[in-house]
Amino acid sequence: MRARTLSEIPLSLDRDGEHPLSVQLADAIRRLIDADVLAAGDVLPSTRAWSEQLGVSRGTLVTAYDQLVSEGYLAPRQGSGTMVNPRLGSLHPHTARPARASIPAHTPPLVQYDLLPDQPDTGLVNTPAWRAAWRFAAARPLAAAPSEGLAPLREQISEHLRRMRAVVRSPDELLVTSGAREGLTLLLQSLGDPRQLQVGVESPGYPSLRKVVSLLGARIRELSVDASGLRTDQLPEGPAASIPDVVIVTPSHQYPLGGSLPVHRRRALLDWAQRHQVVIVEDDYDSELRYVGQPLPALAALDDPDTGNVVTLGTFSKTIAPDIASGFIIAPRRLREALRRTRAILGNPVSQVTQTALANYLASGELRRHTAQMRRVYRQRRDLVQRALADIPGVTVAPMDGGLHAVVATTHDEADVLAACARRGIRAAALSTYWSAVAARDAQQGVVIGYGHLPEPRLRAALAALADALSECASSDVASAEHRNGNATGTTG
Repeated sequence: MRARTLSEIPLSLDRDGEHPLSVQLADAIRRLIDADVLAAGDVLPSTRAWSEQLGVSRGTLVTAYDQLVSEGYLAPRQGSGTMVNPRLGSLHPHTARPARASIPAHTPPLVQYDLLPDQPDTGLVNTPAWRAAWRFAAARPLAAAPSEGLAPLREQISEHLRRMRAVVRSPDELLVTSGAREGLTLLLQSLGDPRQLQVGVESPGYPSLRKVVSLLGARIRELSVDASGLRTDQLPEGPAASIPDVVIVTPSHQYPLGGSLPVHRRRALLDWAQRHQVVIVEDDYDSELRYVGQPLPALAALDDPDTGNVVTLGTFSKTIAPDIASGFIIAPRRLREALRRTRAILGNPVSQVTQTALANYLASGELRRHTAQMRRVYRQRRDLVQRALADIPGVTVAPMDGGLHAVVATTHDEADVLAACARRGIRAAALSTYWSAVAARDAQQGVVIGYGHLPEPRLRAALAALADALSECASSDVASAEHRNGNATGTTG
């Protein structure tokens, strides 16, 4: 029997996928067995260790193991643990391959390094305060939460915003949501028929919110950005028909390029919105994870809570974990009643247990301590990225003042870079996809990677593989250039 270590088992999850994580885990382990990466008799890592590395609950992994045991792929190990069933060949004959060469050539490469962006490290949140908050919530009588959200949670979010984001709003000005996408959906539905709305989006910008706009049938208007964020000097003027009804911005940390909107642009944006009565949606997705100086004040801090135009979308997915699916929306007085009416019709998607636990966790002060700790951890991992990818020809890493992702722009063909990554088992996002098809001519080439979710040893290995892929592309470009120059010299000679 061979005990397999965590580093030997390439496995990743799509946290935005349509299938539950336990189903994805079972499918991934089944594919590893079918591909002979996991062989009969191999002892799997403990559910506790593996769940910590993957950032999922232990119960999720246990559910996946149980499913595979029932199918005969896995078997309980005498004493403790789980192994790949020693009788695998007789139960599933197709898995008993004589050699790896018999694996079909078209089998896609296994993912060894998941560098997709927007994945926080969820392992360090599991503290006594976190567990106590959930025990407290589980002990409360079950009841439906109010449509606007539990009062204790809204009170704690209000205090959290005052301390961390310089936004002073009463609990009555907040609604609990299940995250930024759900909050944006709620807002657009509250403004009337979304199909009659024109929504301005940053280009490049956050794909998930852009997809929400498209899904609801609203028209998209591309807005230019530069290294400092939204180009307020290029905001549309003129006839009312040319002015968007809504503009979505990421002022504290532009996604994906990373710029922070300067104060003079923030004021210009607010003045423009006031003149044209445009709703400004501030996506405050990871502003507390800032590594240079203190977190910047939210755009809402400069806006009037009664007559202003800024609606702030907040989420705890980056500071705590995506799986809790909790966030909030803040709106000026003129929009609140419409939001409340829509929320009353749709109901609140966040369970009472989750809201109670989150309120208790915030009240303990642990989130502020946890955020400070994670800023230190992420800053160290960001430094690893900068050092690992420095001095590679044709590669530029955008400044990373905060957040969980890095933009790696290249002069190399993006398809070649992604192919070189795939050959090394690296998953990364194509930088060009953050521009819409309409703005594709302006798109930069490169990759967007996430670095926050990987422990340092694993991150070092992933970055070494990425640096090797980028260096391969650089060498290939040099060879191609020399070949072209040689041909040109031969022709002219």
